Amino acid sequence: MKLITVFTPTYNREKELSKLYESLLRQTFSDFEWLIVDDGSTDDTSLLIKQCIDDGKISIKYHKTNNGGKHRAINKGLDLAEGELFFIVDSDDYLPDNSLEIIEDQYKSIKGDDSFIGVVGYRASPKGNIIGNKQFPTFITDSNLIERREKFGVIADMAKVLITEKFREFHFPDIDGEKFVAESIVWNRMAMKYKFRYFNEAIYITEYLEGGLSYNSIRNRRKNAKYATLLYKELANNSKSPLKLKIKSIINYWRFAFCKNESIFKLLKEVGVFPLSLIFLPFGFGLYLRDSFSNDINIKKLNNER
Repeated sequence: MKLITVFTPTYNREKELSKLYESLLRQTFSDFEWLIVDDGSTDDTSLLIKQCIDDGKISIKYHKTNNGGKHRAINKGLDLAEGELFFIVDSDDYLPDNSLEIIEDQYKSIKGDDSFIGVVGYRASPKGNIIGNKQFPTFITDSNLIERREKFGVIADMAKVLITEKFREFHFPDIDGEKFVAESIVWNRMAMKYKFRYFNEAIYITEYLEGGLSYNSIRNRRKNAKYATLLYKELANNSKSPLKLKIKSIINYWRFAFCKNESIFKLLKEVGVFPLSLIFLPFGFGLYLRDSFSNDINIKKLNNER
């Protein structure tokens, strides 16, 4: 068994994967495998990965499946992973040379503590700038996704490394006919049971590309409204959510609920949290109308859910 599974879900990113592969070759820590789940690519991704495997420089596993969305690819990756830790690295991103060494060092401090589900570092831009608005006040902070946003105000884009067996308790929900769900749906569920060890150091390099899932966030939620409303319904009902977050979640629930073409009474019953859900319905409907005319999003303001 390897210590770390670097997991990459990919779809038609042949031209980007080489950058990630080269960064894995430069790692100062070698006890890892690279697991790729190809979500039905139609380009030459398979040929590129075959070349990487033939190089024989690192341990690589490749699995191709029918296109079903990133969340289903992650579920498959969890089934196939052999590493003690599971590190999702998107196909258009890459790692600093000492990323896995930092992860191994941080993991040692929580290994065996059942209250933790993993360690979390920062994402940075290719120029090395931390992505997000602020960092934690101390280098090490033990918290969960909801608390770190609401208590510490840290909405920076984070890179999570999870204990594989514990992550398997939180497979992504599978809704027929929909292919996108925000990853935060499982991070929020984890907050009910586990905490992360956050550390103020970058372990991941990212650059948002036009056409990617993050770039099209609002549009994807509208097209996959069952997933979007499930996300916000759960957050509105999460016992860890303070009142302000509950209200925000209810508004976002209604923002996407109207895309489902269901009756108001059915939607009210679904979301619960009455009477707040009724009071803030008009606010969500206003956002729904705005999105109907323009659902593009400023990428620099995205990702306080990651």
